Amino acid sequence: ADMLADKAQLLPFIEQMAKEFTFAEVVPVSAKQGLALDELLRAIRGYLPEQPAVYGEDEFTDRNERFLAAEILRENIFRLLGEEVPYAVTVEIEKFEQEGSLRRIFAAIIVDKENQKPILIGKNGEKLKRISTEARQDMEKLFNSKVWLETWVKVKSGWADDERALKSLGY
Repeated sequence: ADMLADKAQLLPFIEQMAKEFTFAEVVPVSAKQGLALDELLRAIRGYLPEQPAVYGEDEFTDRNERFLAAEILRENIFRLLGEEVPYAVTVEIEKFEQEGSLRRIFAAIIVDKENQKPILIGKNGEKLKRISTEARQDMEKLFNSKVWLETWVKVKSGWADDERALKSLGY
């Protein structure tokens, strides 16, 4: 209804559309003014099939903690390094252990070329330390437990073009 300049054209427009297309229901709304949005939601809900929940109430993803840890570390690499980050960088969780409420995570940050390592490590390891610290804090929030995170940078030439390597890294 927001798109029509002359509101008197609304009903003829709806009738014309109903002739050209098959609709289960027509609900005129005004997104601009927020009119009839509840009616639209009610109509949509009426056509949705009833089915069991895909996830339990306490679940928020179908991915395991190992995958989530790698993604959190990758996110921090890209967030903290921005434009500096090498195009071909990934994370491989080499070991993930749980000892009581402590998670011990050993993660390799993998780059394609030797000259990319210093970009991630930084002067005296400062960049790697900051990336790791912020990633660890994010993991602790997500996992609701203490995390001991050990990271290092590894070179695997051509990993991004190697189908077997991509598969082993979860791609």
